[in-house]
Amino acid sequence: MKIIDFHTHIYPQSIATKATQSTCDFYNLTTDIVGTTHELLAEGHKAGISGFVLLPIVIKPEQTRHINQFIIEETKSHSEFYGFGTVHAAMDNILEEIEFIKRSGLKGVKLHPDIQQTDIDDPRLFPMYDLLQDDLPILIHCGDPRHDYSHPRRLRRILDTFPRLQVIAAHLGGWSLFETALTYLKDTNCFFDISSCSPFMTSEQLTRYICIYGSDRVLFGSDFPLWSPKKEVDTFLKLPLNLEDKEKIACRNALEILKEV
Repeated sequence: MKIIDFHTHIYPQSIATKATQSTCDFYNLTTDIVGTTHELLAEGHKAGISGFVLLPIVIKPEQTRHINQFIIEETKSHSEFYGFGTVHAAMDNILEEIEFIKRSGLKGVKLHPDIQQTDIDDPRLFPMYDLLQDDLPILIHCGDPRHDYSHPRRLRRILDTFPRLQVIAAHLGGWSLFETALTYLKDTNCFFDISSCSPFMTSEQLTRYICIYGSDRVLFGSDFPLWSPKKEVDTFLKLPLNLEDKEKIACRNALEILKEV
């Protein structure tokens, strides 16, 4: 079965160890993996993954172009990679950066409201959402018990306000807020990835969420380097889902979003 990992993070070699540790510290997690290109390819291939969606994270507005350029270069160097760009709500030229992302051939936009300490439904982001309608998808980190920036109700407001915006809600729409996410998002048209979900729930619970949202709307993701891609793939393949549903989640939905079909 072809597998595309729709949720991965890599960093330039010179800062990869520090950046990986910083992300772990933010979530009070530990990992033995470092988020480099080499390790992603090595760990991913051991897991049978043939495609990887790169999701950059920007903490400061002035870092944005440099980070996007890094992702562009990596996708050009490795045919396995599908790159997303990123933006920061505090940027003065956010629409210009979106146009740059589109011209560069990147496949979408990644937003991490909690790390940026910005509400998903911050009005500063509305022009970007509008510009992305009928165009590039946006993957948004969702859910955190400590903050309200990415609460599922905020995402629901965005989905209602911009009905033609293609959204992938990371972590089943609400990391640590899985049941709350169901309340707000189960009847929407957004997609969901399952990254950083299996370590926090049983296989039965994960299967339940997938079945409620529907296999047509779910994507596999490992959240490398926080978790082992092989362990995440093994957990996914053991879920009591039929082969067609697994193929949709593992690959087919991803290829449609990435416009690779």
